[in-house]
Amino acid sequence: MRQPFKLIGAALAVLSTGLLAWQFSAQATVSSTVVRPRFVVEPAWPKTLPNNWIVGQVAGVAVDRQDQIWIVQRSRSLTADERGSDPLPGNPRRSDCCDAAPAVMVFNQDGTLLKAWGGPEDPGFLTERCTPAMGCEWPTNEHGIFVDHNDYVYIAGNGGGNNQVLKFTSDGTFVYQIGKAGVTGGSNDTNGDPNGRPLLGQPADTEVDPENNELYIADGYQNKRVLVVDAATGMYRRHWGAYGNVPVDADLGPYDPTEPAAQQFRNPVHCVRVAKDGLVYVCDRVNNRYQVFQKNGVFVQEIFLERDTLGNGSMWDIDLSPDMLQRHLYNADGENQRLWVFQRHTGNVIWNFGQGGRNAGQFHWVHNLAVDSDGNIYTAEVDTGKRAQKFRPDGIGPRR
Repeated sequence: MRQPFKLIGAALAVLSTGLLAWQFSAQATVSSTVVRPRFVVEPAWPKTLPNNWIVGQVAGVAVDRQDQIWIVQRSRSLTADERGSDPLPGNPRRSDCCDAAPAVMVFNQDGTLLKAWGGPEDPGFLTERCTPAMGCEWPTNEHGIFVDHNDYVYIAGNGGGNNQVLKFTSDGTFVYQIGKAGVTGGSNDTNGDPNGRPLLGQPADTEVDPENNELYIADGYQNKRVLVVDAATGMYRRHWGAYGNVPVDADLGPYDPTEPAAQQFRNPVHCVRVAKDGLVYVCDRVNNRYQVFQKNGVFVQEIFLERDTLGNGSMWDIDLSPDMLQRHLYNADGENQRLWVFQRHTGNVIWNFGQGGRNAGQFHWVHNLAVDSDGNIYTAEVDTGKRAQKFRPDGIGPRR
């Protein structure tokens, strides 16, 4: 089996794409010479849900090729009063509001709900459509969602023992599972699950590269790697750790901003994104950085953001602007409660917006983001945030 465990030295100056040279490492700084894209919140997005539904923690957001917006939300995170008319078994009905919604929900750009399925609140789903006997083990704590170029839907989970990624069709028909609930083989397992696929360790998020139909997994809350499999079969292709190193599962201890950069990812490895030019972006959340790789795992660059951030770290999720060159990189920062806008090819920060709070346009634990073809940004909040928001482009801000 081929594994891209290769470090690069100072001699690496140009990517195989030949498009640009990259600096080896940088601290993100605010640029003083470029214009800044502006965004404003659409406070009425999404529209009021039908069926007296309410959502819990919104653990993932994705945009498909039709510019439909998908979220996965955690009904189990709702409190008893939030689901007062839809109690858990053994608890009495207590109020008129509200009923827990299915886990997967799909909206159009205007915020109208188009369909919903999956999880414990979808009647019959966990007893008929996604059962352990079928090889489908729905996670106890949903985490991340992605919809690929063939309209397949991927869902991960980061609850205790949630060591699986599930693949569905767009209507919720189960296709396959990677990994096995309650079982993990560590960050270097390649084929240990019952179907010969890799075992996982609380994976966080996924993305499919349409060029070769490979599924990238940020693996994740227990393991410390990027894992690549064949999206059609789920079979192993390759994996790597920070800097392209062989991943090591040893506990690195608490993050300390005064120490040299960690040579391994810290948990969680929280996101993975593949750009049109073939670069792969990985969120090393608690280390306050993203790292950039070629598709074969060769390390290219790292960018640090708010390096003195403690707690849950600054680098939660990444998506890219929809222009051909994908000039801008967006980051959801759930510790500092804002969104950051980078020049993708320099790593310079050119703008940030948002602050902690619960008004429209503010955040509490902004967890994921996704961008549609019109440049709208959609965000998802966990903890007690429990919502999705939409931000539309509003021209260009003044030069600094």
